[in-house]
Amino acid sequence: MNDICLLIVEDEQRLAEVLKRHLKEAGFEVDIASDGYLGKELAKKNKYQLIILDINLPLINGYDLCKEIRKTNQQIPIIMLSALSTFDNKLAGFEVGADDFVTKPFDIRELIARINVFLKRTDTITTVEKLTIADLELDLNTKAVTRSHKRIELTHRESKLLEVFLKNKGKLLSREFILEHVWGLGYEPNTNIIDVYVNYLRKKIDKHFEPKLIHTKFGFGFYCNEEEL
Repeated sequence: MNDICLLIVEDEQRLAEVLKRHLKEAGFEVDIASDGYLGKELAKKNKYQLIILDINLPLINGYDLCKEIRKTNQQIPIIMLSALSTFDNKLAGFEVGADDFVTKPFDIRELIARINVFLKRTDTITTVEKLTIADLELDLNTKAVTRSHKRIELTHRESKLLEVFLKNKGKLLSREFILEHVWGLGYEPNTNIIDVYVNYLRKKIDKHFEPKLIHTKFGFGFYCNEEEL
């Protein structure tokens, strides 16, 4: 595992060093950036497999840094760290492209478990380059989405949600399944974040088109299909 390098962007020096020690013991190589600007430069210069990103950073805050990274790299997993644990804080993190949100204080074993989940997913190689249903198409390489040949702009999180739906089209997906595959570990199944993002996605890919593709089976979950099941 020593060829897997992680970037920690954290201005609390003691926390950053503790994280680095535990992650190195787990077999990872680790770089540390103590402010957002240095984090941006390191992310631009080096090839990392995952980034751990604090929100309250000097020079460039975590939200803005995450947006900058996503402009050139849609694939790398980004885990945000913050003492701010409100739904709005988490939603803001997901909106700018974070893959996961860990609230301080946290158990380092849980963080390592989350890291391994994301790394396992990015190691999975697929020969499929485009996912389609009806007149909707998602390019897995560029993340470009079109419907009826019209370009649709999705956020990073909306794109991940659509990808999960398309890879499982025709299947009824539980809230637990969606949370695990779109948000990762540590989210309660009864959270309304799924409803929020399904609503965002419907407005963009279904509202002005037919047939409707994202459906709800109340009490069971959601599914993507050209017809209601």
